[in-house]
Amino acid sequence: MTDAREAVLGRVRQALRGAERGSPQEVRRDYRTTRPVADPVGLFCERVADYRASVQRTSSDSVPAAIAATAREADASRLLLPGGAPQPWFPALRGDFELVGSEADTAALEQVDAVITTAAVGIASTGTIVLDHGRGQGRRAVTLVPDLHVCVIDERQVVDDVPAALSRLDPARPATFISGPSATSDIELNRVEGVHGPRTLHVLVVPDL
Repeated sequence: MTDAREAVLGRVRQALRGAERGSPQEVRRDYRTTRPVADPVGLFCERVADYRASVQRTSSDSVPAAIAATAREADASRLLLPGGAPQPWFPALRGDFELVGSEADTAALEQVDAVITTAAVGIASTGTIVLDHGRGQGRRAVTLVPDLHVCVIDERQVVDDVPAALSRLDPARPATFISGPSATSDIELNRVEGVHGPRTLHVLVVPDL
């Protein structure tokens, strides 16, 4: 321990050697603002799956069919589509499911099986989806109460890392960061899902939303 301490202090003394007492020192901090990734979308899908979420790459035209298949697999019959969601989704889903608007109050949200949203940005390095609750995303409550969240994200919204994601977000807007389905662990480290939000997260990645 003493040797390690002396090594650290020695480096500090070397860095300060020759400095005038009381004069501020210029410390260069050439931090990276991005972490280049060869295939951000591929990495994003891999990291999303690491969080026990399901992820599917599909075409824009196939989104309603993919949503319907996911809802049926989860036995979901009442779907919430926030205002601003792509219009073709509504008639494609209305025949097989009961659609609920994002104006639903808390009591009505308790009866919703799944929420379908778009996203603001995706972070490849962490597998995180960020919602700023703009068009197609609804207010925060609609993504916290239903048991299933199906999130559709455009490949062009996926960035390398957190700094790149923050540069795309409006700091004046609310932001919800989602890394996998809601989960927590008790004192014995038993994982419990669905406590603070959706138990199931399904992400659809499309080339052109």
